[in-house]
Amino acid sequence: MKRYILGRVIRSFFSIFAVVTIALVLVYTLTPRDNIFTTDTTYQKLKSADDKIKYKYNTWESLGYLRFEEQKDLCANTSDYDACMVTGSDLLKEQVKKYESDGYTIQTYSDGKYYAYKDYSVPELVINWFSKLIEVDHPWRMYDGHNENMERKVYIENDYNGLPAIKCAGCEHKYLVYMDGSFPFIHQNIVGLNFGISYPTFSGVDVTAVITQTQGNAKSQEVTFETGKTSSSAVNLHSCTYKYSELLDNIDKGKFNDNYANCSSNLQDPSMITTSAIQGLIALLITYLFGIPAGMVMAANKGKWQDKLGTVYINIMSAVPSLAFIYFVRSIGMQLGLPDKFPVYGAHDVRSYIMPILILGLLSTGGQMLWIRRYMVDQSSSDYVKFARAKGLSNSEIFRTHILRNAIIPFVNGFPSAVILTISGAVITETVFAIPGMGKMLPDSIKAYNNPMVIGLTFIFTAVSIFALLLGDLLVTVVDPRIQLQAKGDSR
Repeated sequence: MKRYILGRVIRSFFSIFAVVTIALVLVYTLTPRDNIFTTDTTYQKLKSADDKIKYKYNTWESLGYLRFEEQKDLCANTSDYDACMVTGSDLLKEQVKKYESDGYTIQTYSDGKYYAYKDYSVPELVINWFSKLIEVDHPWRMYDGHNENMERKVYIENDYNGLPAIKCAGCEHKYLVYMDGSFPFIHQNIVGLNFGISYPTFSGVDVTAVITQTQGNAKSQEVTFETGKTSSSAVNLHSCTYKYSELLDNIDKGKFNDNYANCSSNLQDPSMITTSAIQGLIALLITYLFGIPAGMVMAANKGKWQDKLGTVYINIMSAVPSLAFIYFVRSIGMQLGLPDKFPVYGAHDVRSYIMPILILGLLSTGGQMLWIRRYMVDQSSSDYVKFARAKGLSNSEIFRTHILRNAIIPFVNGFPSAVILTISGAVITETVFAIPGMGKMLPDSIKAYNNPMVIGLTFIFTAVSIFALLLGDLLVTVVDPRIQLQAKGDSR
C-alpha cells in the first residue's frame, strides 16, 4: 500500500509538472505578448515612444518573458564605464558585439542609446518558473546594506494577542508560525508558493495574495504596537515583513522596534477562495442530503410513482440550461425579497448567500439522483442479492446492508474531489450574482492576459484535482476493505 501511494504521489507531481508546462508554453509562446498592455492604463498614458519601449521590456522581464539590458547595463562591467557610455565609442561597440554573440537582439532609442533583449527558450521558461515556485523563509534571507549587523535568529515569543508564536529576525516574515481566530487557526510563513506578481489586473500584488487575502473595506480595531503606541488601525501585525532601512520613516519608527514594518491591512470581507468555498461546501451538502436519499427512494420503488416523479425532476434539471435555471430561481428569490446581486447586502448578510447556494445545490441534485438510482438498480440484479434473498433476508435489509454499501462506493470516491474543488467556484453563478469569488478568476485572467494569474490558477486547480482523486481512492478502501489498490500479491 505504501508503495502504491508513493507511486501515485510521484505520478501526481509529474502530471502537475506536465500540465503547468503546457500552460506555460501556450501562454508565453503562442499568445501575442503585446496583448498584456491592452488594459494597462499606465502604459496607455505614456506619450514618448522611448518610455513605452522601456515600460514594455521592463514589464516583459518582470513577467519572465526575456532578459532586458539597457546601455548602462551593457557598460556596467567594462573597464571604463564613462567611455563605454559615449555613443560610437570602441568600448561600446565591443560590448554590443559581445551581447549579439550571446544571442541578444540590439536596438536603439531615439537618442541613440542602446538596449538589448533576449527571449527565454521554452526550457528556460519552465526552469525559471519552477525554480522560483517554492520559497523557504530563513534568518539569512534578508540583506540590508544599512543594517549589516542585524540579528539573525528564530525564537519563540508571545505575539500581540498574548499567544505563543515562532518569530524570526533576518527572515522576510517576522512571524513564521502564529495562531489566530481564522481558519485553519494555525498559520505558517516558513514555506510558501510563489506564482509571481499579478499583472495587469491587481497590478503589483502577489498572485497568492490576490486569491487568499481578505477583501472589501478596511477593518479597524484598537491595536497596541511594539513601541507601546495604541491607535485605531486596520494593520495586520501577523503579516509584517522586512522593510529596508532606507525606506523606514518616522511613522514606522513610532510603531515598530525593528524593520518589520511592511504590513497588510485587515479587510472586512472574506477572501475570494473563502467566499467560493463557503458557498460551494454548503451547496454540496444540499446536493448530497437531497440527491442521495431521493435516488435511493427511486431505486427502492422502481417503476412506482416515486420513481416516475424523480425521473421527471431529473429530466427537467437535465434539459433546462443552467443559465436559464439560475435566472428563473433568481426571479423567484427577488419576489421573496432576496437580493439579485451579492454586493447589495455584502458578505456578512446571510441573504446574500441563499440564492447562489440554493442554485448550486439544486443544479447538481439531478445528476446525484440519476447515478445513485442507476448504481442501486444495477446492484439489485447481482448474484449476491439473489443469494441474500434465497437466505431469507428481507428486502429492506438487503437494500440497506448490501446494495447501498456497494452503490455508494462511486460517490465516496468522488466526495474528496467534490469538496476540494469547491474552491474553484462556479463561473456562471458567481458572474450572474456578481460574487467576488474564485469562479470568475480564471476566465477573467485569460481575457485580461494576466499570465501569472493564469499559470498560478492552473497549478492550483490541477494540484487539488489530482490529489483529490488520490484521496478518493484511499477513502474507498476505508469504506470497503475488500477493495485493494495495489496489485494482487503486493503487500508492500
